[in-house]
Formats: sequence, C-alpha cells, structure tokens
Amino acid sequence: MATTFSSDGADLMQLMVTPVGVGRRPPTVGLEEYYELDRTIAFVLDNNFTKVALQFPDELLSDSAIIAAKMEEMTGSEMYILGDTSYGSCCVDEVAAEHVNAEAVVHYGPACLSPCCKLPVLHVFGRQLLDVMRCAEVFQELHPDRQAHVIVLNDVTYSHAIDNLASQLHPIYPNVIFSQVDMKEALFSAHPDSGLVHQFGRHFTVDEQHGLANYCMFYVGSEGPELTNFMLSWNQCPFSSFNPKTGEGRWETLDVNRALRRRLYLVERARDAQVVGIVVGTLGVANYLSVLEHLQGIVHQAGKRAYTLAVGKPSPAKLANFLEVDIFVLVACPQNSLLDSSDFYRPLVTPYEMEMACNPARTWTGRYITDFCCLLPGASKYIPIPDKISDSDSQPDISLITGEMRSTCLYNALDSEPTSGAAVICRSHIQTVAQISPAASFLESRSWRGLEQKLGQTAVTKSVPGRRGVAIAYEDESDR
Repeated sequence: MATTFSSDGADLMQLMVTPVGVGRRPPTVGLEEYYELDRTIAFVLDNNFTKVALQFPDELLSDSAIIAAKMEEMTGSEMYILGDTSYGSCCVDEVAAEHVNAEAVVHYGPACLSPCCKLPVLHVFGRQLLDVMRCAEVFQELHPDRQAHVIVLNDVTYSHAIDNLASQLHPIYPNVIFSQVDMKEALFSAHPDSGLVHQFGRHFTVDEQHGLANYCMFYVGSEGPELTNFMLSWNQCPFSSFNPKTGEGRWETLDVNRALRRRLYLVERARDAQVVGIVVGTLGVANYLSVLEHLQGIVHQAGKRAYTLAVGKPSPAKLANFLEVDIFVLVACPQNSLLDSSDFYRPLVTPYEMEMACNPARTWTGRYITDFCCLLPGASKYIPIPDKISDSDSQPDISLITGEMRSTCLYNALDSEPTSGAAVICRSHIQTVAQISPAASFLESRSWRGLEQKLGQTAVTKSVPGRRGVAIAYEDESDR
C-alpha cells in the first residue's frame, strides 16, 4: 500500500520510459549549430575565463562530454560539467559552480531567465525544430480576424525560428507583437504610459490605447509550468498555443478562475497560520536574500513565527518532518514556485500570497504576481506595510476556513516578539512569566518527544567491553 510519504514500488514498475527524442538534440542538427560553439568560445576568450562551468539538463547530458572536450580544446580553459542541479534545471546553479571556483557559467537548454547573483552567465537555449509554415497556418486558424491584437510568446528553445515566423505573419497581421528575449538582467517593469512590458526575461511594447488586457496571447511551445506561469500572470488575456512536437494548436482551456480561487484559498490558510516555514528554493536568483528578509519582516509584523528552511528540492517527505509548521512559503523562480501542494502535508504558497495574508495594504486586484522581485522596495508592485495598529483600533476578522476570530493587530520591526505568546505558568509551584512559542506548544502536545533521558532515575554502572568486528560477523558470533 502506497501513501504520500512512502511507496510500495508499484509506481516504479508502471513508470513510462521517456522517448529518446523528447527534449534532446534533434539528430538533424549538428553539435556546433545546436550548442552555438562559436558564440560560446567567443564568450570565454573575450572575457579571459580560465574555469567555466557547463550546466546541462538531464536530457542533454549525453552530449556534455563532447562539448566540454571541444571547449577545452578551442579555449585552453578548464571546463566543468554540472549535471544534477541543486534546485530546478531552468535556474543557473551558481552553488555547484562555486564548488569548483568557476568564473562563469554556460547554461544549456530551457531557462527561466531569472537574473543571477554573482557569476556571469551565457544562455544557450538550443535549437529545437519548429515547422514555421505549420505554426503560421495554426495561427491563422485560431485568429481569423486579420486585425486581431495578438502577442506571440515562445519557449526559449524555439527563439531561433521566431524571426522566420514573424516574417510570415507580419504582412497579414499588422497588429501582431512578438516578444523578445532580453539577455540583460533587469527587474520587472511595466510602464502604462510607454506600453513597455518587461517580465520573465522578455519584453514587448503594446498599444497604449488598446491596453494589455485586450490582447490575446499565442504561445509557441509545449504545455508546462512556463505556460501556466504566463496564464496566471496575464490572466485577463485569452491564451492559445501551438505545440511544435505534435503540430497542433488549440485555445487553452485551463480554468484560470478556478486556479486563482485555489490560490486565494491558500492565502486564507496563510492568514490562519501561526508558524510559517520559509523554504529556500533557490540560491542563484538575484535578490533572494532580500526576499527572505522581507518575508521574515512581514511575517513577524503579522504576529506569526517564521523559520527559514534550506532542504534542497522540496518534496512531501522532506517537509513532512516539520509538523509544527502550519504553512510553507517557497522562494523560487516563477516557474518553480507554483507547486501543486495537494501531495504535501502542509500547503505551499508563494511570497506574493504570503504578503497578501500579512500585509493589510495589499489587496487582490486581479493581477497575480509570481516574480518575487516585484515585491521588494523600489519595484513597481511594492506596497509598504502600514504602521503599527494599536489593539484598540484593530478590527478582528473571522476565518473563512475555521470560523474562528483572528486579530489584525500589527507589530513593528522593533518588537522582539508578539505579546500573544506571553503567558503566566506555574513551574514547581513557583509562578513565573514565560514566553511560549507555537512551535514549543506543539512539541509539548506531542505524545512522543524523543528518547527519554530519565536523569537521576538510572543506576550508574561501570563500562564494559563491547562487541568487536563488523555487523556481518562479530567475534562472538563465529560459532553461529
């Protein structure tokens, strides 16, 4: 019998083997062309790098040794292959690169394009095959109106063919906009006056009078977390897509409203939580330390306890070890932050959802934010938390889940701890004032709290020689 935290192995026996061609280099595309060796070699030589980390996703590891050998031969620099990443393969693994003192990272394959902290990065997306003529036909079938306002988004692995697609559609559709991949690191910016939208490593300019909400989105790529991220972030726009692997197009039927209702339910769970676990889901995305401090601050001001956890790739089994935590906040890139928490013992929310739960000044506006950099001071979506509200002025509200009353009183950053945890308790018939945390109260209520020491209750004995040997054959077991 399999459960969430254990398995009988039946799922492994029924596991479907991934076809060889899925996500790998097409056999018709050569190594030099697919991995852009000329551009990569120029990147190393122009910057005089002596140690470079080459990060490959799992589906491209079969070519890693050949690419590393060619790079060392042409540049004379040391190349290190990064395989299993610390977190998601779409993010640059600066942690693994620093283990070998690498001076730069070349990231191959799909990427979330999140800005990095320390090392210079060159992205090589690869060149997955795209039937441009078929994609243009599907676009015309889905958008028969020649005056339609459409924004074309694409998986980065098809960026090499987007210019050809634009040349096919622009003469027919004058109002079609093609997003461009921006290789420069920049914070999210959306300027309604200029119409410029810069988000998720892409930028495009919309008609100011028409408005972004009145555009349709056409996505070139397979269904996955990137498309889900786009649909939630621009949830006011209808989405259609073309899957290059199947050659088929469709209007996306994801119930965005239902997905948003699920996320708002998690916000309500976050409001009820007293103990919050901040899970570090990335160590390479820029400003992740600032977001951790920001989350710790707003959680404290909301009268909750926060614990920072670094567990690598989050899994139900790992997070189930922290039973005292009521809810987890995952700090990760936009593509990896929207995890389905149905398999987890406690829900996982995004930094934006936790801020909605803790910051009374931030209300639901219909726009969902997955990039945590937008929440920091100086960003376009930053909303400061109000000043401290006195207990007499705070308005209690009722939880929509438990039906219990909860306080909306805020605490400023200088307060050591919320006073709600202070209690008068009796220890050894002496009345003392103690600070009780929710985590300690949870531990106190558990029936099993670890091995009992029984101090002063166990007789003291002299030490005696123990068993000698190895577990398979101790010396006193020779006759058995």
